[in-house]
Amino acid sequence: MVRIPKKDNTVDKISIFWFRRDLRLYDNTALYYALQENQPVLPLFIFDSEILDDLKDKSDARVNFIHNELTQIDKQLQKIGSGVLVKHGKPKEVYKSLLEEYDIQSVFTNRDYEPYALERDQKIDNILQQKGIGFYDFKDHVIFEKDEILTGGNEPYKVFTPFKNKWMEKLKSGHIHPYKIDLKKENFYQFKPTLPSLEEIGFRKTDVLIPKKEYDEDTIKKYDKERDFPAKNGTSRLGIHLRFGTISIREAVAHAQKLNDTWLNELIWRDFYSMILANFPHVVKNAFKAKYDSIPWRNNKEDFQKWCEGKTGYPIVDAGMRELNQTGYMHNRVRMIVASFLTKHLLIDWRWGEAYFAEKLLDYELASNNGGWQWAAGTGTDAQPYFRIFNPYSQTDKFDKNKAYIKKWIPEVNTDEYPEPMVEHKEARQRALDTYKSALDNA
Repeated sequence: MVRIPKKDNTVDKISIFWFRRDLRLYDNTALYYALQENQPVLPLFIFDSEILDDLKDKSDARVNFIHNELTQIDKQLQKIGSGVLVKHGKPKEVYKSLLEEYDIQSVFTNRDYEPYALERDQKIDNILQQKGIGFYDFKDHVIFEKDEILTGGNEPYKVFTPFKNKWMEKLKSGHIHPYKIDLKKENFYQFKPTLPSLEEIGFRKTDVLIPKKEYDEDTIKKYDKERDFPAKNGTSRLGIHLRFGTISIREAVAHAQKLNDTWLNELIWRDFYSMILANFPHVVKNAFKAKYDSIPWRNNKEDFQKWCEGKTGYPIVDAGMRELNQTGYMHNRVRMIVASFLTKHLLIDWRWGEAYFAEKLLDYELASNNGGWQWAAGTGTDAQPYFRIFNPYSQTDKFDKNKAYIKKWIPEVNTDEYPEPMVEHKEARQRALDTYKSALDNA
């Protein structure tokens, strides 16, 4: 980065806006408030080595995606003489070096509710407090956060439907407005940025296709009718953009209100699981319902490997896993089927499946991934008891009757190359019921 010094060699007073999971220059809460200050705003992004070092695949498409989005944002800001200051390292160390280089008056950022993020932000806040610098965080990633939707007894909801009803009431009673951002030269710190390349942060380019950052109104209008059929283009495919905030959740909800109630319902689930994670952080490592931690999982590594590779002998399961492995995406209906199969048919710990999804999914998000897996395993917030076990055959008949989705991902289906089913459905179902019942009776 080349800084442009002032004539008297003094260091500029600045505010920092810290990008995290909000990679956009419009309708961005913390950026809006940062721009209300008297100091010019320096936009910052940190490629966090604490997170990146845990990624096994050095051509991880998510890192590619973030890098591409930052490049686009930087180009926009260059038009007004500014840019994004991109750093790579541990956030704590990055801030210590920034404090030596700049006269930072305040730091603005949008809240993140994951345990690691909360711990990270507390450390940064502590460092800044010692220097008398304000750390201001804002709600931006959700419509309603941790303690905004509560029961009559001021407790967080544990079941979705009453949460949803209260959420809808609150939405109607208040106006969710976009934040207007003015990209004016005088509002931003003037400097010439140099973004590090992917290779400089230890990653490689990938050719994995990222879904477009646009609302396909025709698809969303038909969402309630077509979303369950994996062979159809019936879902919004906006998951990665909501995950990294390249689109605004407020904008998404406004579209959903106009276009489709079922899609709106999915966005409410997203808020619900974020609220669950924020209020009940034990769900990261344990069952939401504590008694379910007593289930004796089989955890057979060979069985797990067959599931990962899409070689279970159940075509709908294998098609989903192969789609995931090749594209970083899996159709939502199929996510439920493969998760149910792993946890119920194979009696493998939901945490194993969740970790595999975390490694592979472009739109991986801790709150939703955890919520979905615990729902499938019967260990989560869902009011439905453990005996809901998806039948892969009837799910296929219902949602992929002509086998179009299956044939796309498993060309060898119905040939000698395709494996026999690794378990028999009825036997596996009964084994799951017996195992769960016995564990819960003795819990």
